Amino acid sequence: MKRILPFAVVLVLLGACQQKTERVVSDTGTTESTTVNTATVDTAATAEATRDAAEATREAAHETGTAMEEAGKEIQENTKTDTKEP
Repeated sequence: MKRILPFAVVLVLLGACQQKTERVVSDTGTTESTTVNTATVDTAATAEATRDAAEATREAAHETGTAMEEAGKEIQENTKTDTKEP
């Protein structure tokens, strides 16, 4: 999960950029064009992505805890010994 989140953030930021072309006519009559990348952030989509990431993190933590608990129980069952004293 830690590897996917930065990649997802980069994709969102790249997708949130839009190119804007500005044309300026100088005093001599020549036209100059400049292209600028401007960020357009959709706050609703950002909030939804944040909620999805938080939910995925909680689910992963829960699943990890459950798996560790099951593994612990299995280890306990496999290591039980009969300790009868003579």
